[in-house]
Amino acid sequence: MRLENGQQVIKTRDDPIPLTLVPGDSSKKANDRFKLKKGVSCSWAKADEEFGPEKLRERIEPWLTALVQSEHLSLLVGSGLTHAVHKLATNKALRGMGTINIETFMNEIEAEANRSAKAAGRDTANFEDQLRVANELLRGLEIIASTKTKDAPERKQIDGLRQELSETLKSFAASILEGERNLALASAPDGNENERENCAQSEKVKKCNRRVAAFNYLVSFLMSFASRSGTRDRLHLFTTNYDRYIEAGADVAGLRLIDRFVGALAPVFRASRLDVDLHYNPPGIRGEPRYLEGVARFTKLHGSIDWVDCHKAILRFGLPFGAEEINPYLRAPGLDGADAMKLMIYPNAAKDRETAEYPYVELFRDFAVAICRPNSTLVTYGYSFGDEHINRVIEDMLTIPSAHLVIISYSDPLGRIMRTYERLGRGAQITLLVGDHLGDLKALVDHYLPKPAIDRTTFRMAELLRKRFGAQAPQDQDGGTTDIGGQSL
Repeated sequence: MRLENGQQVIKTRDDPIPLTLVPGDSSKKANDRFKLKKGVSCSWAKADEEFGPEKLRERIEPWLTALVQSEHLSLLVGSGLTHAVHKLATNKALRGMGTINIETFMNEIEAEANRSAKAAGRDTANFEDQLRVANELLRGLEIIASTKTKDAPERKQIDGLRQELSETLKSFAASILEGERNLALASAPDGNENERENCAQSEKVKKCNRRVAAFNYLVSFLMSFASRSGTRDRLHLFTTNYDRYIEAGADVAGLRLIDRFVGALAPVFRASRLDVDLHYNPPGIRGEPRYLEGVARFTKLHGSIDWVDCHKAILRFGLPFGAEEINPYLRAPGLDGADAMKLMIYPNAAKDRETAEYPYVELFRDFAVAICRPNSTLVTYGYSFGDEHINRVIEDMLTIPSAHLVIISYSDPLGRIMRTYERLGRGAQITLLVGDHLGDLKALVDHYLPKPAIDRTTFRMAELLRKRFGAQAPQDQDGGTTDIGGQSL
């Protein structure tokens, strides 16, 4: 099932199947009025009844709030978050990954890339498909040329292919930095009347600056999941992105990210996963220490623009956010011989199998360990389910009855999300929020995501309201109503 213009797919709480919403008759001016598609019925909306965020919020926000307070919580972020933040900051679309033009063995690379793309459920090959095939071809040529003479044609082909790959990776790194630079340099909106009116109506940003608004929404999005109480396991934040939008948002939010890198000047990736964490002892509390707030574990599954393979180690070098060029920062002491071919952006340009599996094998092990546990919730945002190695781990997670998967996406142009849902066959363990409204970053933060703070006053108020106006509350021996702590209200 592919979504048409304005259609949304929602499945929450007790919905037995995904429900399709279509734009309502009054949604021409505002894209937030919907009704059930003809032939679709549910328990919480009537046929031909128009509703908006006020009704959808009743279905979504309490449900997500309960899920993100699971014993174990993980968030998998795809390129959709980068595109959403970039659009908020610049009002322009972010340049995506297109195809590359490698002259050496061009036809062979293109044919194999298209074949592997179709096997993965994509219509055409993208940058990653072509780069992976070119790397495999380079390794094969190196094996063939190992027994050839120095002037053999295979050696010339190797030199040509390696040079083209180096230039391609350099150009790709430049495009990633351009996206970061666009966010860093985003200016205030222009003076047209509509934009000024939108600014006047904004309650989140006093001064209508696109960059500030974009960072505010990014911070609120991250903190909606990272706001975990001291007795809950840390949020495990995973991303397939090479850029550093999440790191920038965490810096603004004051969110400390714990990853596998150790060191201050030149952090080094460690294969041994040390459970280093930040704890505190609450005053007057005896027993186990509590987790310190504002901390999350962070894993970049496909590498990062500032990771480099140097001296048989993976280093994170000092690359400014949105730098004009990457080469000057690769000339730092300790990075001798590092170039674009050494950047750890998956699929990497490694020369042997050992390096090709490292460090990514460690990162995916972290992903499997984090989500394949009882009472675990995985939330995906902006992830199109195009990576089979990730999908297999998610499928294994759902074999645990207490695990739950929440899929939030702005679109599903290739139908991969709905095909994955149908193939998994575990509807009771899956929540769906798909569409240009339900998956819009601004709408999510404004209406549907949990409150981005650990607010015990809100929790207590909700419990009091439930007991006084909802279900019958337990009574003590004197007939009075008792709260959670056993004290009379």
